Amino acid sequence: MVQVVFEKVSKAYGDTVAIPGLDLVIESGEFVSLLGPSGCGKSTTLRMLAGLEQPTSGSIRIGDRDVVDLAPAARDIAMVFQSYALYPHMTVAENICYPLKKRGLAKADRAIKLAEVAALLQLEPLLARKPGQLSGGQQQRVALGRALVREPSVFLLDEPLSNLDASLRAHMRAELIGLHRRLGKTMVYVTHDQLEAMTMSSRIAVMRAGELQQFAPPDEIYNRPANVFVAGFIGTPAMALADGSLADGGGHLVVHVGPLAVALPYAAAARPDAVTVGIRPEDVLVGEGPWQAQVRLVEPTGYETIVALDAGGLALTARVPGSNALRVGETVAFDLRRERIHLFDKSDGRRWEPAGR
Repeated sequence: MVQVVFEKVSKAYGDTVAIPGLDLVIESGEFVSLLGPSGCGKSTTLRMLAGLEQPTSGSIRIGDRDVVDLAPAARDIAMVFQSYALYPHMTVAENICYPLKKRGLAKADRAIKLAEVAALLQLEPLLARKPGQLSGGQQQRVALGRALVREPSVFLLDEPLSNLDASLRAHMRAELIGLHRRLGKTMVYVTHDQLEAMTMSSRIAVMRAGELQQFAPPDEIYNRPANVFVAGFIGTPAMALADGSLADGGGHLVVHVGPLAVALPYAAAARPDAVTVGIRPEDVLVGEGPWQAQVRLVEPTGYETIVALDAGGLALTARVPGSNALRVGETVAFDLRRERIHLFDKSDGRRWEPAGR
């Protein structure tokens, strides 16, 4: 197992700067997801680590080696692509063993490693087939097998599940989680899918416009987003974000947002002049409370109902358990989990914590 370190890594394409200066330390054995919207630099970051893109400046270390000037084959990494990149004219066995054959490993030794990987990924019945005879999930396992057989120090995975249907993606997520636990190898995973990142990762690196916004475990990313971007990007349905202000309510902090004045049990000293207030759907309690809102949209999902509310011009979203009988246009009472309200300094967008929180 090895540590992966990006130090002041930049990447420019002519006058266009894709990565202005990335500092990132991935610890040995971690499963780290690079997450962000399209064009945020996550795939460029992975490709620089793989040696498929050359950084404009900075260093990338795998273990104790700076690999910036090393060819991909010399970096002790294996990469699984979104397209699987299997050779269509080769059998599953030949695809898996191809890296070993190129390395000059003896046929008998290749057979031993093939048997180990095929058993691990349950590919034994498929070894004589060609990629065109396989399902998407089976092709994905073959691509993983080809990476595993090399026994690299670091696995790189570039949106490997994006071509699969929803149920197969869920199955493959579980497969990858189990595989990581068994191998204990460092894995770096690029995805735009929040669910994949949240369920699989040791830590998540949230990126925007080539810059790292937050690097933390999934629970921290969700419950303590570092800034307004992370708050709005992470979570489905998205966190409601609205302009607000803070005031002293006799030793307590009072948040003014829309028509609401919400008293929080925290001290109000040294507060910012203006804030962005964030409220997650699960923290809006529909049914009873001091405020009222009009139902704008009802979306039953089976196990819960997503409800869009208008509280005097303040747009909120709520999760209501089960198939609720709420109707568009009706007025409902609601409350908030006040201790879970998120506050961000309006001046710089960063998370702001009241004293004593």
